[in-house]
This record gives sequence, structure tokens and C-alpha cells, in this order.
Amino acid sequence: MRKSGLVVVAAAGAMMVVLSLFLTAPTQGQGDKSASTFKAKCAVCHGAGGKGDSADLKTVIQDGKGKMPAYGKSLKPEEIDAMVAYIKSLK
Repeated sequence: MRKSGLVVVAAAGAMMVVLSLFLTAPTQGQGDKSASTFKAKCAVCHGAGGKGDSADLKTVIQDGKGKMPAYGKSLKPEEIDAMVAYIKSLK
């Protein structure tokens, strides 16, 4: 491989690392927000460990189920995804 080809490969690799760090940074902040939302709105019924049916968490959070209210209008789709990830981390 010529020197210019090696520089291009190294630059592409560095860009991938920077891009992956950029894309994962907001998720960590969402995790903090998800944790506080879970503690404030969910833990009363589901406990700190998130007990309950986890068949399709995203749908249940969006649409509600039984006595649980729907949060699809008050949470953004990415907030619901972050909540699902947080609940799965409790198990």
C-alpha cells in the first residue's frame, strides 16, 4: 500500500472513532433522564428492579396497558427507546 493510501485508511479509521463517540454521547444523557423518569413515574408500581411484563416494552410505554397510562404523547420516540434500554439494564 502506498503512503497516501495508508493516510486515507488512517483518516477513515479516525473519523469512525470520532463519529461513534459522537453518536453514543447523547445516549448516556438519555440514560440519566430515563433513570429519573423511571424513579418518578414507574418505580411506584414496578419497583426499583422494573418488575412486570417485558414482552413489548416500547408498545406498552407508548400505548399503556391495564392501569398503566400511555406515554406516547408525552415522551419522544427516542425517550421511549432510552427508557426501554434503561428498563432492560435493570434485569
